[in-house]
Amino acid sequence: MSTISRKAIKGIALAAASALVLAGCAAAPEEEESAEGTDSGTSEETETETETVDYKACMVSDEGGFDDASFNEEAFNGLQRAESELGIETAAVESNTGATLTEYSSAIDSLVGEGCDMVFGVGFALATAVRDAALANPDTDFALIDSGLSNDDFSPLSLENVKPIQYDTAEAAFLAGYLAAATTETGTLATYGGILFPTVTIFMDGFKQGVDYYNAENGTDVSVLGATDEDQANWSATGDFSDIAKGKNLSEQFIDQNADIILPVAGPVGQGTGQASLDSEGVLLIGVDSDWYNLEAHAEYKQNILTSIEKKMSDAVFNVIQSGLDGTFVGGDENQYVGNLANGGVRISPEHEVAYPDGIQTALEALTDQIISGELVVNSLYKN
Repeated sequence: MSTISRKAIKGIALAAASALVLAGCAAAPEEEESAEGTDSGTSEETETETETVDYKACMVSDEGGFDDASFNEEAFNGLQRAESELGIETAAVESNTGATLTEYSSAIDSLVGEGCDMVFGVGFALATAVRDAALANPDTDFALIDSGLSNDDFSPLSLENVKPIQYDTAEAAFLAGYLAAATTETGTLATYGGILFPTVTIFMDGFKQGVDYYNAENGTDVSVLGATDEDQANWSATGDFSDIAKGKNLSEQFIDQNADIILPVAGPVGQGTGQASLDSEGVLLIGVDSDWYNLEAHAEYKQNILTSIEKKMSDAVFNVIQSGLDGTFVGGDENQYVGNLANGGVRISPEHEVAYPDGIQTALEALTDQIISGELVVNSLYKN
């Protein structure tokens, strides 16, 4: 049976099942209730709502695991939400620190072998493994977070069974840079990455642009540490997304150079920056991917979190799974999803314990409107 006919037939059946599961359900809350304990005193209606349907969505993490309080966890939340709300089956594989292409490929192949209808690769590092699996399994749908596909010569590749999910993170990072420049007491900020993938440096580049814009508007000279050359073309990095001690050590070096706000773009490594902030009065940090203020892993130093640069990956994962369940999944580069300020795919977190300077919230809202309208262009992977 061809790929099109198989999906069309399954899509009709799954759409009907999905309608039954979703009937009578309210809009999704921010955090879903656990399904545990529903076997006791369960009504017939509840059993219908939680009954699994004939669809399986699966996910392979990048290093750091699904409890990294950052990138992988945000994506995994979308998979869990789909399991809870849509009644699908799920499976997931966590990648080890320093995972190789062979390991990523093996994990994806194992999920395809389990009968997964859709497989997510979380992160730029999984792009080649997702590409190879998609070519070998045209009847399986794939989604790739934070990357498009390319051939071995790095030329772009578009496959109809792969949906890239990408983010114009620079737009939100610009706002965070502007806010940090307005908030700093020392006039010195800093940023660093885990591994300098384009999806990491896009945060840092946007952050620096926001600082530069603030300086130009206000006649200030706020500097950003972390560049390894005068042109800000290369940024400091710890070399992985796992070693928290490296993040603390690098942050302490920045603090010794008078930095009082630090942006770590390094997954769990960023927890080292939070730890360093506890040892140095007045030092703040900026989270990435999720709102760190609300995550238990960052609770010890949440009072020092200025904001977070959020990528709403959980929403995108859920929506793509729902399209697969409904039979409306469409892959290919021309149908990629790019989260930005306009569609709510990226944002900075709201003010929490750290008070913003007077007038800055209004300024941030105005800048957001200007970026959305195109009046203010933030250079990124998606704009030149």
